[in-house]
Amino acid sequence: MAFNGTWKADRNENYEKFMEAMGVNVMKRKLGAHDNLKITIQQDGNKFTVKESSNFRTIDIEFTLGVNFEYSLADGTELSGSWNMEGNKLVGSFTRKDNGKALTAYREIVGDELVQTYVYEGVEAKRFFKR
Repeated sequence: MAFNGTWKADRNENYEKFMEAMGVNVMKRKLGAHDNLKITIQQDGNKFTVKESSNFRTIDIEFTLGVNFEYSLADGTELSGSWNMEGNKLVGSFTRKDNGKALTAYREIVGDELVQTYVYEGVEAKRFFKR
């Protein structure tokens, strides 16, 4: 339950390069780098409720570990996949619906921060969140 709480984006590493690899246009990349994303996570056993709130949208996501679900990124990219626990880390394995390419996401608590790591086509980016 370490993930429970509300997390606000603090800083990014290589996020614009990641968005570029994902095919996000330059204007959306500039806006996305400063989206003021806030994530509220509530874990109940294997079930998670996540609320993502940014300058662009608010979305509620419910998922169960190991169960596939559909998800759309803020830029409209549609994904299918699932989250699983590997040790203390949430690992998301997703496939883009438009091109079949894999996107991997990790969420872990490091110190007092939630660190989200994204890997797509060999490009890795990190977003750091504080409670």
